[in-house]
Amino acid sequence: MPHKKRSNEGCEIDMTPMIDVVFQLIIFFIVTIKMEEQKADIELEMAKHGPIIKDEDPRTMVIEVDKRGWIYMHGTPVNLRQFQAIMKNRYKRHGQFPVLIRGDKATQHKDIRSIMDVCTGIGIWRINFAAIKEKKT
Repeated sequence: MPHKKRSNEGCEIDMTPMIDVVFQLIIFFIVTIKMEEQKADIELEMAKHGPIIKDEDPRTMVIEVDKRGWIYMHGTPVNLRQFQAIMKNRYKRHGQFPVLIRGDKATQHKDIRSIMDVCTGIGIWRINFAAIKEKKT
């Protein structure tokens, strides 16, 4: 039997899927870097005589306000109008729910007050504030 030579002509690799994967990875890393940059940097105030919340209600909505007055919900920054719309929609769907405000100790009172005004305007009256009982060493 005669030996046939294999031809390497016409043998190509399609690089399109590889390029698609690389672009997807680049987009993923850009998005995760942006999410990490937007995380609220909160340093809570000391409150030695305040009550300790042990059994937090799972329906509690945690609102964070950094020292610049920026509002964060689930780590995502929102403006006051967006915050109000989110809270109204949640109140319409679920009724009364508790709110925990985590304000930086350098946050101005007017920024915390605006969150309280939105909540009470909607009809939410269970508002608590997070603070540190004692510093960990």
